[in-house]
Amino acid sequence: MNGTMAASSHRIMLGPLVAAIDQGTSSTRFLVFNSKTAELLSHHQVEIKQSFPKEGWVEEDPKEILQSVYECMERTCEKLTQLNIDISNIKAIGVTNQRETTLVWDKETGEPLYNAIVWLDLRTQSTVERLINKTPGRNKNHLKHKTGLPISTYFSAVKLRWLMDNVDEVREAVVCHRAMFGTVDSWLIWCLTGGKKGGVHCTDVTNASRTMLFNIHTMDWDPELCKYFGIPMEILPRVRSSSEIYGLMKICSSRKSGALSGIPISGCLGDQSAALVGQMCFQDGQAKNTYGTGCFLLRNTGPKPVMSDHGLLTTVAYKLGRDKPACYALEGSVAIAGAVVRWLQDNLGIIGSSEELEKLAASVGTSYGCYFVPAFSGLYAPYWEPSARGIICGLTQFTNKSHLAFAALEAVCFQTREILDAMNQDSGIPLTQLQVDGGMTSNRLLMQLQADILCIPVVKPSMPETTALGAAMAAGAAEGVSVWSLSPEDLSEVTSEKFEPQINPEESEFRYARWKKAVQKSMNWETTEPVGNGNGETSIFSSAPLGFYIMGSMLMLVGARYLAGHD
Repeated sequence: MNGTMAASSHRIMLGPLVAAIDQGTSSTRFLVFNSKTAELLSHHQVEIKQSFPKEGWVEEDPKEILQSVYECMERTCEKLTQLNIDISNIKAIGVTNQRETTLVWDKETGEPLYNAIVWLDLRTQSTVERLINKTPGRNKNHLKHKTGLPISTYFSAVKLRWLMDNVDEVREAVVCHRAMFGTVDSWLIWCLTGGKKGGVHCTDVTNASRTMLFNIHTMDWDPELCKYFGIPMEILPRVRSSSEIYGLMKICSSRKSGALSGIPISGCLGDQSAALVGQMCFQDGQAKNTYGTGCFLLRNTGPKPVMSDHGLLTTVAYKLGRDKPACYALEGSVAIAGAVVRWLQDNLGIIGSSEELEKLAASVGTSYGCYFVPAFSGLYAPYWEPSARGIICGLTQFTNKSHLAFAALEAVCFQTREILDAMNQDSGIPLTQLQVDGGMTSNRLLMQLQADILCIPVVKPSMPETTALGAAMAAGAAEGVSVWSLSPEDLSEVTSEKFEPQINPEESEFRYARWKKAVQKSMNWETTEPVGNGNGETSIFSSAPLGFYIMGSMLMLVGARYLAGHD
């Protein structure tokens, strides 16, 4: 009896709870927060398998993504029950997700028509080159005035165009008016609100702003952009704000997580926007850097979109309510951050875990002149150079795997320095410290290196799940839910740890200059998509310069013989 009373009184003390689905590139999480204190009460995480069917291709299985969400919800609900926390106290659920990753499914069967093409994927490089070549002056920023984005393999429109051009099932479904397009948020919300039985097909402004089909000024799909890419507007999800009730959860009652049925899904933010909200960057000029698979620096620019002159993106930061104004951000996007750890682990086998990377790097404390530019998916901000490829340079016989581990961590920091420099130039007001979050921030050596390379303090919150927190805040603050106040005076105080720079600026500048030199050497590596010769091998003619050289040599030989025969 006393145990029950204690449990029930404990439940009452907690007050309303809000959950978040955080579907990232490498894993899925379901997390439950106390809306009054922002305390994380319980969570569960499941890794996601990535497949690489061809060089430069990155895919994930949409059904595996959905299943991972169900599993995380199930396990978290079990953990909450063990903690004596009443699941019915969860009043809302937010969704945050890897952005740009592109899915098409059949609205009648509910089945995906192809794997999800992940944001990192490079298969659209020839499509992008073709699109840029037909713009006036071959300008990759031709659509930037509407989208805030350069024409790049990174964004959803070119991936969707590829699916329509290359996958019969997708093309047929589009013709038969059965196709639905969405980024991961749309796929999850549609499935979780009923799927083919009345699921809600929507997205939020932050995810829509990453497709290249969305006009960031009118805040809606743009007919001209859709025409430019040849995308029928009927397959697009409805664009909503980041904080409103989209629909109610529908889950089989036989599951432990069946208790979540009927709870509103009322928050939706792309992962980098969610982290900006979770870091409480609501003021113009506040910024955060998230270290996940990639690295993303966002600076709130307030209610007006600011166009970058230094290779940054202009994106929608959030719109926290149907009648609330949209806020914008400048973004520096780096494709490979945490992904370099996975590469060293899975592809080279020189480490067994990310913790081991930190130990290896710390054992030498220097890269010994070795520089690693992990341009596996070309270079993103500030270069937007899809032809770049990864290089490791400055090697000597002395270099070993520990130096390479250190160079990999330095690469993350140098790439952040490049986008921070661009951001400071665009805004004219240099950041005096950097707020950070994401999985890699648990690496203390990385955080210290980052402070050293930026020459400013790095501030890390003690609760690292800021992305999920941002989605929970948006969900809890939605009209009709209203269990989470976003008023500045009600926001909970965040405890954090500060890393101060410890090396002299001259050394930092010297290392940064060497890095810039290495970046130049990584550029213009791949000019066009490789052309296979039928055996899965690449033809020598796939390299344009080499092709011209060989053809030219052959013509000269033929010409010489012809002339010799006429002497």
